[in-house]
Amino acid sequence: TGLSRRGNGLDVTDEASIARVLGALEPGFDLVIVATGALEIGAHRPEKSLRAVEPAALAAQFAVNAMGPALVLKHAVRLMPRDRRAVFVALSARVGSIGDNALGGWYSYRAAKAALNQLIHTAAIEVARSHPQAVVACLHPGTVATGFTEKYVGAHPTVTPEVAAGNVLGVIEGLSPAETGGFFDWQGERVAW
Repeated sequence: TGLSRRGNGLDVTDEASIARVLGALEPGFDLVIVATGALEIGAHRPEKSLRAVEPAALAAQFAVNAMGPALVLKHAVRLMPRDRRAVFVALSARVGSIGDNALGGWYSYRAAKAALNQLIHTAAIEVARSHPQAVVACLHPGTVATGFTEKYVGAHPTVTPEVAAGNVLGVIEGLSPAETGGFFDWQGERVAW
């Protein structure tokens, strides 16, 4: 079942929308992937300096990139089986890693993805209590060649969406409940917080 703003009216920035769409689904989902994300929202672009940080940009980034996936998880837990393996993955970004940040910039996006990582990690602890075989994790899919990244990749290597999807599914397949709460890249390697 694929849910989207276009197809089902799912808006990750509106909890009532999430509750309505996910509330109409029957339990039994072995896999939930939240692939939402935005680097440019409205007129807001990634900040190159602290002087460019604006409250509206921060709020918009947090709404889409952190709060949205967390609210989807809040309403998706009831859809996941308690008696067998189930996986909830939110697509994150390596730039949300505090330990891996050597470049600076992109304040709002980085902070929102770091917040997403913390929200998912914290939720994984709680979900494990009721769903001991569940895996709740963040995945960095690599730099995917899409309209989302085209202005920012430069010489950075990219992969097609199809390759990225295959990589993500491969990592998901290899995750165990012992790895719940983790942050992994497209190769299944742990990413520093």
